Amino acid sequence: MVTSQSIRTALIGAGPRGASVLERLLANWAAAGPSGSDPDPSSAPDAAAAARLHIDVIDPYPAGPGHVWQPGQSRLYLMNTQSFYPTLIPEDPNLAAPVAGSTFDRWRAGQQQDPLPSLTDDERAELAVLGSRDFPSRALYGRYLRSTFEELLAALPDGVTVAVHETSATAVRPAPDGTFDVVLAGGGTLAADSVVLALGHLASRLSPEQRQLQAAAAQLGLRYLPPAVPADVDWSVIPAQEPVLVRGMGLNFFDVMGQLTEGRGGKFVDAGDSLEYLPSGQEPLIIAASRRGTPYRSKATLDGYYPASVTLRYCTESALKRFASAGIVPAFDHDLWPLLHRDALWAYYSTLVRSQPGAVPDPAKFLSELDEALHPHAHSMGRWEEASNAVIAGHVRPASRLDLRSLAAPLAGRSFGSRAELDAAVVDYLLDDARRSALGEDDPVKMAIGALHHGRAVLKSVVADGGITDESWVAGLRGWFESFVEGLASGPPALRAEQLAALARAGVVSFVGPDPKFGLDRSRGVFTAASPWVHDDAAEARTMVEALAPANRVAVNESPLLEQLLADGLVRPRTMMTVEGTPVQSSGLDVSPHPYRPVAANGEVAERLFVLGLQLSATQWGTAIAAEAVQQAGPVYASGQRTLRDADEITRAILGG
Repeated sequence: MVTSQSIRTALIGAGPRGASVLERLLANWAAAGPSGSDPDPSSAPDAAAAARLHIDVIDPYPAGPGHVWQPGQSRLYLMNTQSFYPTLIPEDPNLAAPVAGSTFDRWRAGQQQDPLPSLTDDERAELAVLGSRDFPSRALYGRYLRSTFEELLAALPDGVTVAVHETSATAVRPAPDGTFDVVLAGGGTLAADSVVLALGHLASRLSPEQRQLQAAAAQLGLRYLPPAVPADVDWSVIPAQEPVLVRGMGLNFFDVMGQLTEGRGGKFVDAGDSLEYLPSGQEPLIIAASRRGTPYRSKATLDGYYPASVTLRYCTESALKRFASAGIVPAFDHDLWPLLHRDALWAYYSTLVRSQPGAVPDPAKFLSELDEALHPHAHSMGRWEEASNAVIAGHVRPASRLDLRSLAAPLAGRSFGSRAELDAAVVDYLLDDARRSALGEDDPVKMAIGALHHGRAVLKSVVADGGITDESWVAGLRGWFESFVEGLASGPPALRAEQLAALARAGVVSFVGPDPKFGLDRSRGVFTAASPWVHDDAAEARTMVEALAPANRVAVNESPLLEQLLADGLVRPRTMMTVEGTPVQSSGLDVSPHPYRPVAANGEVAERLFVLGLQLSATQWGTAIAAEAVQQAGPVYASGQRTLRDADEITRAILGG
């Protein structure tokens, strides 16, 4: 690695990904210095003396937590992963050793023993009861990120300087000498030999329908809250005791739910075998609507991130590497999904036999025949499904069989005479889902979902390293599988399902039903929502909340910097072809293979410009998920620390490695 030179680099974005690049820059610089792995130790001191690395870190939000993980946000906003999961610091022995920092879980344990003097009373209180398997608040994770960033600044290797600019970058332009000029909001320009775009979550232009709703709300004196980072929203503008229509029942929904209930003084209390909600009287009536009509399924209670009783047999890393070895770019529906589908079936039925001995009369014979039917030998896609269905029909009673697709749409095929009838059905679903989560490894449904969760980790590497066909990316992976698997495997803690059921029983939350149609009744001055499967009057409200994050699409993101880069042709969105041969613009930037450099409008690659994170959503899948710490037990998937390895590759390119 070349270090006998002066290098200036600019990191635009100082959230977790920007902080990861900083961490890797320091680690790789230190490894090449006198105490590192320089091939000629006798020359290292002179090289270190001559070498200089200056890093400009640019972000209007505090460095480390960035926008999303601000330590001052409400502690009701929980992470979607347990304490043992996330990390900013890599644990790959093949990478340069970190100069400072640890995983979140080690930081948590350390703070419990020797807390930082700067911790607030709220942070100390949360840490006092937070275990490795508990779900921390986003605020506390933000404190970890800030603390780690400060540790890195305190451990700068010789020759390294860092300047943090709490402002936005509004433009990046190539300079005549081959460097870049980085223009800052409010004036000032930084010179940089290389630039890393770690932009994270960006504001986005509204869709045509959302713009119409926003305009109508302004005309009629209604309240319309567009997609936003939940911590940015002023929830006090929503009146108490009035209906509020909430569109979307994914993870953002539970943030809305918490702010409008516990955030207004209500309390959940243990009522024996269930939760009970005690209203404060300041809550609105929350009317929840989504395409499925139900929220994401809750996570199973497990000792690790992946169920230990589930081992992939078909959708394995070695099996999927065979496509690349054979020079085949796999199609998702034809090549990849059949393997993962097999794994989900095997996980379900092997768990069923183990946990419910009476469900199958002859378990050994059933599993032997199922294994043969699922084995990917000469069967075509249709043949293996036909064979396995025949085996299942011959051994398992109908009530115990798995209908995998229906798990994500539990109300499909049902109609309801009233919204009250629908509410009762959703409560039953929520309580059943929470019960299954509590069973953990012993619930067949949760283990089928666990197989999908395992498989998703494997698929991320396939997509990022070898790619899949454009047609199957558009129609398969992003067309149906992404929403399907997120609704099953990316849900909240089981506590949230129990809380939502308690709110529905208390009359604080009601539901619209599947496939809702949204509208605006101008004569009555209200937003409306109705489901074709619920035979009742439409829900009405003078306030509507979009419980969604801003769209992660580079073509519609509202970022002066991204708009400048697109307008100047330094970057372009990736275009994909559908099966019909129609070009469609994808969500992310067009980039060269890792380390990811943007492809310009003219097809050239900017060699000293790099991209990391959400704007890679057309090349990587699952870019919003944090890096995974190495678990004590269970599989270690290459995708778990991909973001950190991507950051490492970028920094080695910057430093000349």
